[in-house]
Amino acid sequence: MSTLRRFTIVSVVATLLCGLAYGVGWASQSGSLPWQRTVDDRSTAPAQSAQDRPEDKGAPDEQVDPPGEDPSDEPGDEPGDEPGDEPGDEPGDEPGDEGDEGEEEPAQEPRLVPGPALLAPGASGDDVRDLQARLAQIDWFDADVTGFYGDVTTEAVRGFQAKREIPVTGEVDRRTLDRLHAMTSAPTQAELTNQTTANTAGALDPRCREGRVLCIDKSSSTLRWVIDGEVQKTLDARFGGASYPTREGVFSVFQKSRDHVSSLYDTSMPFAMFFSGGQAVHYSPDFASVGYNGASHGCVNIRDYDGVAWLYDQVQIGDTVVIYWS
Repeated sequence: MSTLRRFTIVSVVATLLCGLAYGVGWASQSGSLPWQRTVDDRSTAPAQSAQDRPEDKGAPDEQVDPPGEDPSDEPGDEPGDEPGDEPGDEPGDEPGDEGDEGEEEPAQEPRLVPGPALLAPGASGDDVRDLQARLAQIDWFDADVTGFYGDVTTEAVRGFQAKREIPVTGEVDRRTLDRLHAMTSAPTQAELTNQTTANTAGALDPRCREGRVLCIDKSSSTLRWVIDGEVQKTLDARFGGASYPTREGVFSVFQKSRDHVSSLYDTSMPFAMFFSGGQAVHYSPDFASVGYNGASHGCVNIRDYDGVAWLYDQVQIGDTVVIYWS
């Protein structure tokens, strides 16, 4: 073979080998070699637009939403279907809410609170007298009706309140007064003036049958106001003890003092009508409170406040006083 022919064949073979090498290099860079396409054909496949996809063909594990519907419109996604809005998920029903912490405690009865005091210790007058008489009707007050709100009245009110489950204060509020009125009747004049337990007067002394006389009987512990032999009023009386006896005999009223206070004992002597030295007929709150458990310093004590007040207005200076044993 000639040299030229050989050179020609070598050139053609070299050219083919160079072309093959160039083609393999280009295919390797573009990833189009057969052993490269088996790794993931989808990675080199051109992406399909939404218009290119079949309407009913999606990925096997995907759910295609119908056209025009928003996922938020599905049942269960309504605002009222949120987990916190389901029945049993109300704010008071959350596991951490107080409503689920054991059983509810039984409702406690409202505690009674005393109202403003209408009558209280230290008061005096007709309202107190009415209170005492009513308490006496139901056996809570066992002393004389005096019209003064003292310790005896306070204890009677406390006992009444405790028995009726009213706040115990010893003071009379509206609840206490209403309950007392519902259980009692309006006091009679005899109840208000202690006449239901009045002493029975003895025989009238002959010296008491003429003129205007304060007729005082130590035997029956009574004082009678007598005009010309007619008894106008009878009151219970208390006298001096053994150390300070009340003088007996015939005297006359020489001084009157409506709001008198003793200069010897510094004690109150309302409606005082003096008949012998420092001895007088007068109202005694002690007699009204403790009865015959006490005694005077010689005076004639009267425990009916209204009665002695009325008598004071009747008696005049110079009227006779007779003290005797019947």
